[in-house]
Amino acid sequence: TMYQRSAAAVSLARKRLNQKSPHLRQWLVKRGQSTITAEVGAPTARAACAVPNAASNRIVGRWLLGCSGLVVGAVVLGGVTRLTESGLSMVDWHLVREMRPPRTPEEWEAEFAKYQQFPEFKIMNHNMTLPEFKFIFYMEWGHRMWGRLVGLAYILPTVYFWKKGYFTRSLKGRVVGLCGFVFFQGLLGWYMVKSGLEEKPESHDVPRVSQYRLSAHLGSALLLYCASLWTGLQLVLPVNKLADTARLTQLRRFAKGTGGLVFLTALSGAFVAGLDAGLVYNSFPKMGERWIPDDLLAFSPTLRNLFENPTTVQFDHRILAVSSLTAITGLYVYSRRVALPRRARVAISLLTAMAYSQVALGIGTLLLYVPTPLAATHQSGSVVLLSLAIWVLAELRKVAK
Repeated sequence: TMYQRSAAAVSLARKRLNQKSPHLRQWLVKRGQSTITAEVGAPTARAACAVPNAASNRIVGRWLLGCSGLVVGAVVLGGVTRLTESGLSMVDWHLVREMRPPRTPEEWEAEFAKYQQFPEFKIMNHNMTLPEFKFIFYMEWGHRMWGRLVGLAYILPTVYFWKKGYFTRSLKGRVVGLCGFVFFQGLLGWYMVKSGLEEKPESHDVPRVSQYRLSAHLGSALLLYCASLWTGLQLVLPVNKLADTARLTQLRRFAKGTGGLVFLTALSGAFVAGLDAGLVYNSFPKMGERWIPDDLLAFSPTLRNLFENPTTVQFDHRILAVSSLTAITGLYVYSRRVALPRRARVAISLLTAMAYSQVALGIGTLLLYVPTPLAATHQSGSVVLLSLAIWVLAELRKVAK
C-alpha cells in the first residue's frame, strides 16, 4: 500500500543518514533530549517559584511565633501593672495622642490633677506624691505602648505578606481574625480600666477593675497567644509521621483535655488577681485550719461565690491547679506506653517539669503573702505552661490529608 511504501522510504533514509552522518544523528538526538528536558522542567521551575511554598510558610510561621512572643510580653507586663496597682493611673484613652507622655512639670501636674479626681486617689492614694504617681503612670503607659507595638507587629507584616502572596486561602482567614482580635483586645483593655474609674458610693471595697472584665481581657490575650503560637508551630514544625494506633488516639484526646484544663486554670488566676484572693488563707494545703473553709458559700445566690467570693475563687484555683498537675502527670505516664519521636517526648517531659515548678511557685506566692516578684513569676509561669501544652499538641497532630 501507499502507507507501507512511505514507511519503507523513511526507514531507508534513516539508515543512509546513520551511515553518512553519524555526528548529525547524535546532535539531533541530544537536541531532542534537551528539548524534552526543558519541556518537563519548565513546570517544575514555575512551581518552585510559586508562593505559598515551604520557604514562605517558614517565614510566616516565624513571624507568628514572634508575634506570640510579643503577646507574652504584654501579658507579663499587664500582670506586673496589676500587681503594682498602676492600671488606673491613666484616666483617659487616645490611640495616638497618649503615645507622648507628659514632659514638662506643667504637663505632669495636669496629668496628676486628672488622676486626683478619681476614686483610687481619693480612697487609697490621697497621700501620693508626684514622683510616686510618675512610677505608676509609666507602668500603665508602658503596657499600653507595648499593646500598640503588638498591633503593628500583626498588621504591617500581614499587609506585606498578603501582597507577596504568602498566605493560603485558609491562612488568610486566620490572619485577618488575629488582626481583628488584636484591635478587640485593645478596646477590651480600656473597657476594663473604665470599670475601676467609676464612682461606687454603695461599695466599701477598695477601687479596682471588675474581675469579670479583667478575666475577659486576660482570656482574650491568651486566646490570641494560643492561636498565634498554634498556627506558627503548624507552619514551622514538620509533622511527625506516627502510626495511628488506638493508644495514640487516646493520647491525643488526653493531651487536648489537659491543654484545656491548663487554659482554664490560667483564666481562673485572673479572678484571683481581680479580687486579691491571694491575700486570704495564706496557708497550704489547708485553708486556715480546715480543708473546706466556713465562708466558701457565704454569698447569695450561691453562683455568685464562684466569681465574687475571694475564698471560693482561691479554693477553685487550688482545685484547678492540682487537677492540672494530676492530668499532666497522667499524660506523662501514659505517653511512656506509646511509641513517640524524640521531640514529642521532650515536649511532654518539659510540660511535666514545668507543671511541678508552677505549682511550687503558686504555693510559695501564697505562703509569702503575694510578693510582687514571685507573683509576677507565677503569672508568667502559667503562660510557659500553656505554651508547652500547645507544643505537645503540635507534636501529636495528625498529618493533613
